Amino acid sequence: MKKADESQQLTEGEQKTFHELYQKYYERVYSICLRMTHNASESEDLTQDVFIRLFRTLESFRGESSFMTWLHRLTVNQVLMYFRKRKVRSELTSDNEMSLADLAVERMRIVDCILLSEVIAKLPEGYRQAIILHDIEGLEHREIAERRGRSIGTSKSQLHKGRALLRELIAGHRRENGRSVASTV
Repeated sequence: MKKADESQQLTEGEQKTFHELYQKYYERVYSICLRMTHNASESEDLTQDVFIRLFRTLESFRGESSFMTWLHRLTVNQVLMYFRKRKVRSELTSDNEMSLADLAVERMRIVDCILLSEVIAKLPEGYRQAIILHDIEGLEHREIAERRGRSIGTSKSQLHKGRALLRELIAGHRRENGRSVASTV
């Protein structure tokens, strides 16, 4: 694919290729953004930014890792850059003062992450690995199967059963402790 500036036109083949990449990876990129930002609107904007960056940097993909691993890193870096810019803007406008609402939301995110980590630790090893590798690291079932020496079907099955058990454990934890755990699982 050619690098493009605003004045270049894409060939029909380039448009088709980019559209296919967008269709195939949109949900994964959005999911990563949402897990990192906990904000649907920001995640939609960041997902668009990731695909613009993907289009501009696709030629730099050397194939030393899987495409999804490269795209995952590209996405994480884009979100981290967004956080850095937002922090700088916030520092410039608020003189390092965080509003009480922002502080409360940040504390809830930290508590939710800790509780989620505790619940994930209770999962059987195979389920836990499947969830971490697929949902957190963004690997495809083929990659998980290769890494773990299992079949693709086993990866899919363990992910499905792991998610179901995770939902049960979270619901049980909520009932026991009366606390909120992020409902994005």
